[in-house]
Amino acid sequence: MNTLPAPQPVRELGPIDRARFEAEIRPERQPVVFRGQAADWPAVRASLDGDAAAIAYLRRFSHDRPVNAIVGEPAIQGRFFYTEDLTGLNFVRGVSPLGPFLDRLLRERERPTGYAMAVQSTPAPELLPGFAEENATALADGAPRLWLGTALRVATHFDLMENIGIVVAGRRRFTLFPPEQVGNLYMGPLELTPAGTPISLVDPEAPDLTRFPRYAEAAPHAQRVELEPGDALYIPFHWWHAVESLAPVNLFANYWWNPARADLLNPHDALLHAMFSIGGMPEDQREAWRTMFDHLVFLRNGDPAAHLPATARGVLGGPSPDRVHQARDTLRVALDARR
Repeated sequence: MNTLPAPQPVRELGPIDRARFEAEIRPERQPVVFRGQAADWPAVRASLDGDAAAIAYLRRFSHDRPVNAIVGEPAIQGRFFYTEDLTGLNFVRGVSPLGPFLDRLLRERERPTGYAMAVQSTPAPELLPGFAEENATALADGAPRLWLGTALRVATHFDLMENIGIVVAGRRRFTLFPPEQVGNLYMGPLELTPAGTPISLVDPEAPDLTRFPRYAEAAPHAQRVELEPGDALYIPFHWWHAVESLAPVNLFANYWWNPARADLLNPHDALLHAMFSIGGMPEDQREAWRTMFDHLVFLRNGDPAAHLPATARGVLGGPSPDRVHQARDTLRVALDARR
């Protein structure tokens, strides 16, 4: 038994419009719940009449194409995670026609310890054509991705985009941590992840402080909220979050977007390169490079080229399309030369 503090509640508001979201919410870079934001969605109204009504509504958009799904044995108790030795995952991937998947969702809810099943992060036009047109929000553009499944738990992870999620059916609990808690969350392998980005090895519902003692430093920074159908949650960029689907049948719609320029180099590639090129250096050299990164990349001292005329700034003048292209070529040549 541990004596960790209970997570703080996530700030809650009622429904808001896009202008207020952009002007007040996003600049604060904190999670916020918008209760009842999508209460008028037809899918939400159907879910309030029960699981069978929710599934009947989804069947209106059904099709014969297979959909990607993941399934875990009853023994995992709904927690999609690693195998014991961290060299594999405790679930399998496959495909299923949508109709039989919906049928099985209803069947599995009758089992006290059934299989964990989910269709994850599938664009709405692919999974349920026409769903996005009937169920839309003014808070985000485009069609959402859909997450459909049984009661399950997803390990603490982060997204590489801004995120607004809406509970359509069932209930969902989120436990969130700010990005700076990364050192206290004990990341798993970078090469093997359940869904793309690294996950925390700590189970926030039963943290093992003997194995993961620094989690005690993360716990006071945790925020938690439980969402009902129609509620929306804003998760800022890179905030860690664990997700629990609490009902036998759950549907979640989320909208990802990234305000960063699409033509820039991939920061994850830069991170891996830095890990191998700088991570193994002596400590004094790493500290020298930390200073350079702070100055040139994170701009801790302001514009590092402010003292130079525009004609002499070169790459210090910012990532213009030509400079990005030139940087790609330079990196390609440099990496090839070191093989």
